[in-house]
Amino acid sequence: MAAAAARSLAPLSSAPASLGRLGVARASARAGSASSFGWALALRGRSSFAATAAVMGKAGAVGADAGMDAVQRRLMFEDECILVDEQDNVVGHDSKYNCHLMEKINSGHVLHRAFSVFLFNSKYELLLQQRSATKVTFPLVWTNTCCSHPLYRDSELIEEKCLGVRNAAQRKLFDELGIKAEELPVDQFIPLGRMLYKAPSDGKWGEHELDYLLFMVRDVRLSPNPEEVADVKYVNRDELKELLKKADAGEGGVKLSPWFRLVVDNFLMGWWDHVEQGTLDSAADMKTIHKL
Repeated sequence: MAAAAARSLAPLSSAPASLGRLGVARASARAGSASSFGWALALRGRSSFAATAAVMGKAGAVGADAGMDAVQRRLMFEDECILVDEQDNVVGHDSKYNCHLMEKINSGHVLHRAFSVFLFNSKYELLLQQRSATKVTFPLVWTNTCCSHPLYRDSELIEEKCLGVRNAAQRKLFDELGIKAEELPVDQFIPLGRMLYKAPSDGKWGEHELDYLLFMVRDVRLSPNPEEVADVKYVNRDELKELLKKADAGEGGVKLSPWFRLVVDNFLMGWWDHVEQGTLDSAADMKTIHKL
């Protein structure tokens, strides 16, 4: 197992800039990018910012959220999340913006499908990310490899073998961490379980998700998107335990996402045994929805 000191990733060594007391290298911007905003637009192949502004104006939210990062604001209005009931049946769709408003969450009508990826390397170390400072919910918290939502589109609504969620995970791992699709075969994501949780981020924003927990063991090349990710690092079990202690003590401003902490406290260490033993399939339970 690797040494206990938190390590930065080799692909990022060309831009070593620390974001805090954890001693982890900042995720570097992509070479040749005109700007983070321009790169993010090109990456997703979306419409122009002017078109987005029109959508925002129609929603009547431009003034209220004028301080929101432009890329995050665009995604809040363009992305349509999949609404489900507590049995994970699809009941509709709504904007990412509405799905994360605590006012809507407390009304009980925007429970939506989500996924959380736990990607391990061949040393059985878990890849963590620190969410960017511009994230609308839970900025600058440490969390698992990738956390996002399947969208209301044909390829991500496929129920059979959780294929829609797997497709979404592959898409977002490229969006956030620059991991190419060929390095993450969809059939190698192993769904281990589902959990339902609710968590406020601040007075306005929060999460209410039915979260698919996807595991994979694979060595990959990283090129993180700074609009999405502030920092990355691999950790072994002991290093994760140290991170938990720092978060519990409030040391160095370290915070963990609520969904990551729920997985750590309820499932992760037992599942990590299966990662090391190569028996992840035997740990899967996709019939149960854990209400946490």
